[in-house]
Amino acid sequence: MWAWPGIVGVAVGAGGRRIVRGGGAGAGAGAMERWTGRVALVTGASVGIGAAVARALVQHGMKVVGCARSVDKIEKLAAECQSAGYPGTLIPYKCDLSNEEEILSMFSAIKTLHQGVDVCINNAGLARPEPLLSGKTEGWRTMIDVNVMAVSICTREAYQSMKERNIDDGHIININSMNGHSVVPQSVVHFYSATKYAVTALTEGLRQELREAKTHIRATCISPGLVETGFAFKLHDNDPERAAATYESIRCLKAEDMANAVIYVLSAPPHVQVGCGWVGGLCCGWLKAKEGNCCPDIC
Repeated sequence: MWAWPGIVGVAVGAGGRRIVRGGGAGAGAGAMERWTGRVALVTGASVGIGAAVARALVQHGMKVVGCARSVDKIEKLAAECQSAGYPGTLIPYKCDLSNEEEILSMFSAIKTLHQGVDVCINNAGLARPEPLLSGKTEGWRTMIDVNVMAVSICTREAYQSMKERNIDDGHIININSMNGHSVVPQSVVHFYSATKYAVTALTEGLRQELREAKTHIRATCISPGLVETGFAFKLHDNDPERAAATYESIRCLKAEDMANAVIYVLSAPPHVQVGCGWVGGLCCGWLKAKEGNCCPDIC
């Protein structure tokens, strides 16, 4: 399931010509110093990719607001980060991203307690096994609410937070999927794929609007192949054997690989845009997992 081969791309500066190749936590690690003490919001931070990203940002000295519907696991992660002596801080926040009022309340709390958001990482996402010909409307609506609407609302609120504080070097990162670039022949993920295609379009549209606004705030989407998290077990919640087989079918990426991808993107020099999609020749940086692995496309 979702077995994507290695993908190569190029990061092109906003001016058009600088080529950047590289990846991993060591890529531009020193450049992360500019984010020390600044505020990042990570949605879906309780498990998997979100938890790994939150930990990595705290390791680099950021003040991270990690949100999820349940914060028990985030509270545990925050305690682990503190015990490890990481220079940053992880602040758990309970938020149901399918509810706009809760999202707006979260951004209001961040403004009151931490001034605002400098980096927004839209990681939360879900899939329901609802085919196009027989799926339940409720499942489709849930995917749209979390995968599309929540991303859009968080993006809007993060930008407004940056704008009102004259933050011109912020970053909005959407954790996308290779299912947002190609439709695989598996009916249970077709609607999910449609929501991820929407994320691809939203990120490119965001890049264009940021450019029109003459701001240096950057937009990026990171589209991985198969990452070994609890995602498949939630998708196939009635068939744990099938879920387990998903991760046994290929040597998968780890959540930490995605965290490294986020650090790489945030470490890019100010004149380099690691953007989204292939429109206008503005393509992607690249990370290559070990040979035989499925690797993420930073596009």
